[in-house]
Amino acid sequence: MRRPLVAGNWKMNGSLSSVRDLLVAIKANITQVSRAEIVVCPPAIFLPETQSLLQDSPISWGGQDLSIYDSGAYTGEISGPMFQDFGCKYIIVGHSERRTYHKESNALVAEKFAAAVKFGLIPIFCVGETLEQRESGATEDIVAQQVDAVVEHGSISLLGQGVIAYEPVWAIGTGRTATPDQAQDVHNFIRQRIANYSQDVAQSVRILYGGSMKPGNAGELLAKADIDGGLIGGASLNAADFLAIGMAAN
Repeated sequence: MRRPLVAGNWKMNGSLSSVRDLLVAIKANITQVSRAEIVVCPPAIFLPETQSLLQDSPISWGGQDLSIYDSGAYTGEISGPMFQDFGCKYIIVGHSERRTYHKESNALVAEKFAAAVKFGLIPIFCVGETLEQRESGATEDIVAQQVDAVVEHGSISLLGQGVIAYEPVWAIGTGRTATPDQAQDVHNFIRQRIANYSQDVAQSVRILYGGSMKPGNAGELLAKADIDGGLIGGASLNAADFLAIGMAAN
């Protein structure tokens, strides 16, 4: 049985005081979430505060991106060992905003996935298509290329050490949401794609939905056979909403 995972991607939001308030509120009510694993991914500058407040709680935390290098002359980058120093368990790789704004290729994302595993972090590996790609019928081709890149760079066992997050780019911050059936179809496709390499990995890997999951739609989405949790954006900045999504997995 795959344990549900609900991860909050805070993106570039928050202040020291608001982060404290949010973490305290999540921590105070985490017992309401009896089944799902809960993760928060704040901006890296807030990781010391996150570690301090959460280190005696069941909540895990992680980063939003990492360098493929462990150290060196890479101004502005953050390495896996640095995230380890602050107790991170997870790291997001290949988020659609990184792919779009920073032109990250499938090959680079695959390198980041491998670097995360090398440095003892669990990658939350984002895949998904744009509206144009969906409307042209290219969803499965795009997602297959993204998944295959990690396997080809490393191995199917490498892929099995991460978590996959399907994020339909057209449903992020647009007010549009994939229907539960649309999300399930792509999640099932991803699992079947992985099964071409390994049935064991296909059955064990967790696949999250990352397309504007909210308290109002979380239960219906999480009820689908191949949706194992959510990568939550805006709703993760509100403790009550974030916890409500976690409780939907109960």
